[in-house]
Amino acid sequence: MSKAAYKRVIIKLSGEALAGEKGFGIDAGMVDYVVGQIKKVTESGVEVGIIVGGGNFWRGRQAQSMDRSAADHIGMLATVMNAIALQDALEAADVPTRVQTALTITRVAEPYILRKALRHFEKGRVVIFACGTGNPYFSTDTGAALRAAEIHAEVLLLAKNVDGVYDSDPRKNPDAKKLDDISYIDVIQKGLQAMDTTAISLCMENKIPIIAFALHEKDSIVRAVNGEKIGTIIH
Repeated sequence: MSKAAYKRVIIKLSGEALAGEKGFGIDAGMVDYVVGQIKKVTESGVEVGIIVGGGNFWRGRQAQSMDRSAADHIGMLATVMNAIALQDALEAADVPTRVQTALTITRVAEPYILRKALRHFEKGRVVIFACGTGNPYFSTDTGAALRAAEIHAEVLLLAKNVDGVYDSDPRKNPDAKKLDDISYIDVIQKGLQAMDTTAISLCMENKIPIIAFALHEKDSIVRAVNGEKIGTIIH
């Protein structure tokens, strides 16, 4: 791996991306693929924090009658399953890892404590942040932006199923055009489906660039960390 462009990064992994082609649950092959890249990144001296989504197990309210807070708390627990699975795979690959949760679940993970997370980075450990912000009505995208600001990450790497930000939904519009770079405010004003508005606003306020790219592309995480032009940069 060539010299990294960043010292400390936050990687946002969507739950759907971890499901691979199965579309639900955890695809072992995809997890191994992610772990291989993270191992390369950490071996180059980069400090890595990871935020995982839970969309491969739970996505929003399953019924209109369900309370939003209840649905969001179920989603937070889904992220814990992904975080533990990812931790297990990383540890099996000799990458020291800790899971910290915004909800207190001390039998399986540490509670989120900023100073403890920073100490883990100093010791060369990967830190996986689960449960988003720990609050309903906030997405894991916002959790990623919040943790990126708190740990002073230099960039937020948004690894999803789509290879960047488009001017319209590429799944609905075959003529949608991919954007190489775009400003935070344009993403918000045009209502583009990159991250939710709260997350974009938080990154804008703290001057944290976002690189959105497809997780399934070959060595996409490594390439993004190396500063290679990939996906879309929001800045």
